[in-house]
Order: sequence, then C-alpha cells, then structure tokens
Amino acid sequence: MGQKQTNPKQPKQQIPSESVEQICLFRWAAYSEAAHPELKLMYHIPNGGKRNITTAKRLKAEGVKAGVPDIHLPVPRGEYHGLYIELKKQKGNTTTENQDFWIAALKEQGYCTAVCKGWEAATKVILEYLEMKIEGGNLNA
Repeated sequence: MGQKQTNPKQPKQQIPSESVEQICLFRWAAYSEAAHPELKLMYHIPNGGKRNITTAKRLKAEGVKAGVPDIHLPVPRGEYHGLYIELKKQKGNTTTENQDFWIAALKEQGYCTAVCKGWEAATKVILEYLEMKIEGGNLNA
C-alpha cells in the first residue's frame, strides 16, 4: 500500500511586481477621487524601468535623476508641501542609496515622505496624510 502524503507542496504565492502595485494604487486613487478630489493631482515619476542606452542618455540629459520617489501628491497639508512615496513590492525590496538620499532631502525641504510595501500600505499613508494624521514627516508602511 502507498503512503499518504501528509504535507503536499503548496504552490508558491506570487508577489506582485512594483508595476502591478502601482497600477493597483492608481486604480484605487481614481476610484477614490469622489471622496478625495485632490487625488486627481497624484502622479507617477517614471525614473525606473529598463531602457536602451540611447533613451537612458536622452532622459538623463532631460533631467531624469535616479532615486527620486515613485509617486508625488502635490497637495499641502499642515507643515508639509506635499507627499512623496517610494513604492516597493510587498516582499524582497529595499531602498537604494540614491532613494534614501532623495527621501531625506525631500523631508528636509518640508515634504512628507514614505516608503510603502504594496499599494494597500500606500493607500493608508495617503489617507492619513490627507486627513493629517501623520507626525514626523517620514513613514514606512
């Protein structure tokens, strides 16, 4: 008689890419604009991604800078001029040295900054910012 397998292998759960996380975040923002019209002003800063060398050189000449956070909400709240978010996938990603520089520099200039793991964490930060429940100007969610 064959033995029963008591611990079958579970399929590995796929972790959404940063791109998928960002798409989900902007879909949520579009849906939430009725309650928070200022979300219409939120935009992505396309600094990342794979490019050929010619495009990369052109973008650098045009002012693209490595490390600038992914998302900007140019809406002042309290002492802050606006909110910058560096969006990461839910697991396995950390900020780079350039990203850490930009996050610190933007905070120094009066912006609220956050590093968020996943779109749901980003929505929480955005809502807290819009409702001004943030203290310290630098968040990790």
